[in-house]
Amino acid sequence: MDLTVIAYVIYLLVSVALTIWVARTLSRNGRIFLEDVLHGNEKLADAVNHLLVVGFYLVNLGFVALYLHGQDTIEDTRGVFEALSTKIGVVLLVLGVMHLGNVFVLNKIRRRGVLEQEQVPPVQPQGWVTPSTGA
Repeated sequence: MDLTVIAYVIYLLVSVALTIWVARTLSRNGRIFLEDVLHGNEKLADAVNHLLVVGFYLVNLGFVALYLHGQDTIEDTRGVFEALSTKIGVVLLVLGVMHLGNVFVLNKIRRRGVLEQEQVPPVQPQGWVTPSTGA
């Protein structure tokens, strides 16, 4: 088998495994944020969490597939390691950016929910006071 094909197979296996691991981690821990933001609505938190994970898979696996293309044929074992380190390194950076993006969005949603809760008065108003014209 050609070394280029071996490098492609290793790249795909590692990249897909890393994508699955990061998606599961985001799903497991992101659900807690979503449930907090959605005021304990577990079904809605699960649905939103699932949609986010599907989007994460689509974007990252799409990138992995597009980045599979190599410019040169690999001649030796050193070339396999160099090609893999470059390709997997870029995939890791993309996964990291996607992970940070997800955490940022979840945190922003959570902050918004906390701010909305803080704007509700602790006691309902009991009546209206007419403004005085001042003397």
